[in-house]
Amino acid sequence: MKNILILSGSPRKGGNSDTLCDQFMAGAQESGHNVEKIWVQGEKIAPCLGCGHCQQHAGVCVQKDAMAGILQKMVEADVLVLASPVYFYSVSAQIKALIDRTVARYTEIKNKSMYYIIAAADTNLAHMERTIECFRGFAYCIEGSVEKGVVYGVGAWNKGEIKALPSMAQACEMGKSV
Repeated sequence: MKNILILSGSPRKGGNSDTLCDQFMAGAQESGHNVEKIWVQGEKIAPCLGCGHCQQHAGVCVQKDAMAGILQKMVEADVLVLASPVYFYSVSAQIKALIDRTVARYTEIKNKSMYYIIAAADTNLAHMERTIECFRGFAYCIEGSVEKGVVYGVGAWNKGEIKALPSMAQACEMGKSV
C-alpha cells in the first residue's frame, strides 16, 4: 500500500484535468492505496518571493499559507501526481506557484514515483510535450524521482468534455497500476 498525493492544478473544480485526477484516485483506491487529492485552487498558496528566507531558516517560508502543510505531505508521500490543464502549452498558474514554493524543502522530497496528468483542447501530443517538460523539470530536481506515467487528456475544451474520451479509462487504469 502506497501513500499517493494528487496535486490538481485545475482552476475549475470538476474541470477536465481535475476529473482525470478523480479517475486516477478511484483506480488507486480500488487497488488499496491511501490517496489524497489537493485541489490547489482551493488552497491559499502565494507565489514564491525569491527572498531566500527559507534557505536561511531551515525550510520555513516567510509566507504563512497552506504551502507548509502541503510540503509536508509531499515529503511523506510515496507517489506524487501532478495535474494541470494546458494553458498556452504550459501548466496553470496554480500548479506552477505550488512547484515554485517547494524551493523551501525540495531537497527533502526524495524517491518519488511521479505521474503527470494534463487536459487540453489540442489533440497533437507533440504539442503537449512543452507542458510535460515543466513537470519533468520539477522532477529532475527531486532526488530519486522516477516518472511512471502520463495521462494525455487531449481533445477536451469545455468542462466535462473529457468524460467522453479514452483518457478517463487511462487515468483510472494508471491509478490501479501504481
